[in-house]
Amino acid sequence: MKRIGILGDIGAGKTHVAKCFGYPVFNADLEVTRIYKNNRKVFKKLKKELPFYFDTFPIKKKEIINAILSNKRNLKKIIKIVHYEVRKKMNVFLKKNKKMKIVVLDIPLLLENKINKKKDILIFVESNKYEILRRLKKRKNFNMKILNNFKKIQLSLDLKRKKSQFIINNNFNKNSVKIRVKKIKENLI
Repeated sequence: MKRIGILGDIGAGKTHVAKCFGYPVFNADLEVTRIYKNNRKVFKKLKKELPFYFDTFPIKKKEIINAILSNKRNLKKIIKIVHYEVRKKMNVFLKKNKKMKIVVLDIPLLLENKINKKKDILIFVESNKYEILRRLKKRKNFNMKILNNFKKIQLSLDLKRKKSQFIINNNFNKNSVKIRVKKIKENLI
């Protein structure tokens, strides 16, 4: 099984690119949402670690945002608790899809949390900064402070680009991304 890791800036279109491959995708953001909604164990750990921010289960996005905005160290505490569960979910996904030729890992902190393996094929999704910001501002819970806090814990985009074997320029035109993905798939198979 070949593992493709999708890298890039927040809002660059990593999830769209991951889906374009047509292989099973592990979407960490989706798993985090499910964990907040369904995992009481994570709620109890967060409540114990950050008692002033988490009141009731399921965990609400507003509680996460308040915790992150009140103290930048809280983000690291939240990630430490939640990412352990995300990694477990990823391992289940990999076992379930072990017979697939390719799986795609759409994990924002793939390199930062050392989830990638040496043999992984890394693909960097590059997009125009201003277009990314314009699109992010349309998101329901967009908050510039939260965005900046997340960017501080991420490796630089330059480093991610250098570590990648392929680059996809996402100008948010579906055809150009699909053409590039097709060429990469041909290269890999």
